[in-house]
Amino acid sequence: MKKILFCVLIVSIAGACKRDFLNTKPLDKVSSADAWKDGALAEAFITGIYAGLGQGGFDEQMLASLSDEAVFTHPSRGINIINEGTLNPSNLGWVNVNYRWGKDGSNNDMYAKIRQTNLALENLRIATFNDKPLNDRLQGESHFMRAFFYHQLVRYYGGVPIIDRSYGLGEDYSVSRNTWEECVNFIVKECDSAILLLKGKTMAPGRASDLGAMALKSRMLLYAASDLHDMPTAKSTSTLINGFSKPELLGYVSGDRTARWTAAKNAAKAVMDAASTLGYKLNLTAPVTAAEGKKNYISLAMGGGSKSGDVDKVAESEILFGRYWTAAKDEYAGMYVGLTNGPNGYHNWAGNTPVQQLVDDYEMMDGTSFDWSNTTHKAQPYINRDPRFYASILYDGADWKPRDKISGNVDPANQIQTGKYDQGGGTFLPGLDTRQSSIENWNGSWTGYYMRKFIDPDPNIVDNTTRQTIPWPFFRYTEVVMNYIEACIELGEFTEARNWLNKIRFRAGMPAVTETGAALKDRYRKERRIELAYEDQRYHDCRRWMIAPTTLGRKLKYIDVVGTLKPGATPPSPYKRDETRYNYTYTPLEVNSQENRKWDDKMYFRPITLDEMNTNSKLVQNPGYN
Repeated sequence: MKKILFCVLIVSIAGACKRDFLNTKPLDKVSSADAWKDGALAEAFITGIYAGLGQGGFDEQMLASLSDEAVFTHPSRGINIINEGTLNPSNLGWVNVNYRWGKDGSNNDMYAKIRQTNLALENLRIATFNDKPLNDRLQGESHFMRAFFYHQLVRYYGGVPIIDRSYGLGEDYSVSRNTWEECVNFIVKECDSAILLLKGKTMAPGRASDLGAMALKSRMLLYAASDLHDMPTAKSTSTLINGFSKPELLGYVSGDRTARWTAAKNAAKAVMDAASTLGYKLNLTAPVTAAEGKKNYISLAMGGGSKSGDVDKVAESEILFGRYWTAAKDEYAGMYVGLTNGPNGYHNWAGNTPVQQLVDDYEMMDGTSFDWSNTTHKAQPYINRDPRFYASILYDGADWKPRDKISGNVDPANQIQTGKYDQGGGTFLPGLDTRQSSIENWNGSWTGYYMRKFIDPDPNIVDNTTRQTIPWPFFRYTEVVMNYIEACIELGEFTEARNWLNKIRFRAGMPAVTETGAALKDRYRKERRIELAYEDQRYHDCRRWMIAPTTLGRKLKYIDVVGTLKPGATPPSPYKRDETRYNYTYTPLEVNSQENRKWDDKMYFRPITLDEMNTNSKLVQNPGYN
């Protein structure tokens, strides 16, 4: 009997073990049902959506190189396909994660991330975890991220399909593009939902906030009011757009444009009022010194991420929404922005180098324009310029980091060398930061300049080996102020516009502007170009203002710097800049071998990929790509 009971017991245990085994859950995954029963798991899902931000604007190839700010140094990366106007639905050229629409071998396109926000919002509304404040916050973040992804799409494509629910298997995925107006209304509504749900909540850096949502709303309404999206204006400027059969996909075909500018103004002012304490040094009534202006601008670019004692960390408050970096993670482009863009003489890669057109647009300290016809300017083009120039651009003779920490004791002066220098007897020494450098020659600047902005000036940061943690500013307070200024100008409120424009200039050490009307509008556009350089603004601004043919379509200009020994002078060894020994000449050159840029009006909007057009018969292609 005992043996029978023992056998029954063993069989029972074995059966129970077998049933438990079949009912176990994988240890490395969480089911979708369980995710919305637990607040921490739900938050983890929302955190994953932020991956759609990629590297912010710090990809190795930056949007600056699609504009008249920079040129990308390395060929065969698809940049030239865009800048030379040869892009088409089957050859898109370089496609950044922040505006990818359609499959390209990855899951990082905007609609993949939009689907995640749709799933989040659907499940959060029925989630069973008992934490309403957390649920509200997560819904607010999801609304913000959905708005952000859609705003990225419409900036490049015009009206796109609005997908606000998750699709299941076997459904008809064919969907038409919504109009531009419908898309703007949807994005604004999403922002309003985010503002309401996030208001009063303290958010960690890098997560959505009510102020970030307000800034996004401000930007979207500014774009909505701009020339490119006012179809009567756009049609009168572009014959290609004028002949497009679906203009409602690109902008407003009717309506009150003054009301649109008023909405843009009000949205910007709402941010300024709500975040008035966050604007960095915008309460000045006169220009600071040139030295302080340079420090102020470097501090803004660092966003609180630099350990340098020369940087004011209070400027971090300017960022309303940014991409931050975790030192423990090797988040490549963002943390190695110095490596990807710094001088080759420091063993860096010179990725997105400034072009001469950007350098020329930095004013003189007295507020007048730089002019190559002015003999004084031509003789010393890097003297007495807007302090933001010195904080943004590395040029021949500029002081930089200790070179011996990475390249040996070949340059005790620690100066950028992008010229060639007379050694006597007809021999010229190529600078250490040229493409003929004795340190590295494959990755030097073609233009004669390097980007300085966003590169940590801390001398202990060796850019090709040390990670930096400078955040990328998707939205900063000064952009919102710029939006406000632009709307005021368009509405004829010139005194108010000048008042705020001069606050920005005073912080940089520049004198007040006095213009009005069209002249003020032109001055504002130049100021926006300089203040927001390398911040993913210029490419969009030139298109929405419809000035791209004369800006983005310009042939590239570089600088040729030559140092010739004065009579009787001997060259220093090692070389250092020395005006007592050398006469320096500076010659701007038009160079088309790297990129032969031209403008085609089809480039006001990107093409929808051929795969998407073939998959979805309801889509209408953008003008110029059929």
